[in-house]
Amino acid sequence: MNDYQKIEKAIEFIQANLKAQPVLDEVAEAIHLSPFHFQRLFTKWAGVSPKKFLQYLSLNYAKDLLKEGNSPLSEVAYEVGLSGGSRLHDLFVTMEAMTPGEYKNQGEQLVIRYSFHTSHFGDFILASTPKGICHLSFVENPELGLSLLRQEWPKAQFIHLPETNEPFAKAIFNGEKSLSPIPLNLKGTPFQLKVWDALLRIPEGQLSSYSQMAECIGEPTASRAVGTAIGSNPIAYLIPCHRVIRKVGGLGGYRWGITRKVAMIGWEAARLEQETEKLA
Repeated sequence: MNDYQKIEKAIEFIQANLKAQPVLDEVAEAIHLSPFHFQRLFTKWAGVSPKKFLQYLSLNYAKDLLKEGNSPLSEVAYEVGLSGGSRLHDLFVTMEAMTPGEYKNQGEQLVIRYSFHTSHFGDFILASTPKGICHLSFVENPELGLSLLRQEWPKAQFIHLPETNEPFAKAIFNGEKSLSPIPLNLKGTPFQLKVWDALLRIPEGQLSSYSQMAECIGEPTASRAVGTAIGSNPIAYLIPCHRVIRKVGGLGGYRWGITRKVAMIGWEAARLEQETEKLA
């Protein structure tokens, strides 16, 4: 069991016993570590103690973030004209839609470079075309991850090229931003692309609801369709679908596991608070 898997087990236990507010010793025992080693492991991963992390998992905390997150999203006008590329995320990401021909022919004559990496949130498969990243998915089994990628692009040619994708992986998860933005090359309907574009506008450490997302893209009655588009997001973490939760309470679903979604929300909240304290 790697470090993230231990963290995930701890978060599952904390979530299951949230009302009881479990103490350090109880969580450590649940994942078969001494309190000392668990405290050190968790603090190294999250940047804060398990006790501090617990507050980020509360429903009241999530509701407060929804209120705070509503303002910056409501001020953004989402216009998706992706034929020439759309510059997003303070120029950190560029997004370009695949052509109708590329979409229709299921990757025929398309070369996809894939590789496997590890991150704060577990192992993942990363795939790119000459135009940019087309897929990022957390995987427990590399063979299964590649099989699912092949199903998405049944006629494409696949080449294992970790050296090509490594700079992307570092920029996404290690904060090693390059001088040029991370390019995304996405296959989706116009509506899906519009929703994924909107997801990129949610700041780190903030949350939005499905209904807020629907309002922001000018489709206030399309919350269910927005949820479906969010669920089909092909780029985990970088297109932050983990930052969308239910307005009435509860985290909603997550393609790569609800515990991973909780881990991401809590980790980002802790990092934001640390940055705020540094600036204070």
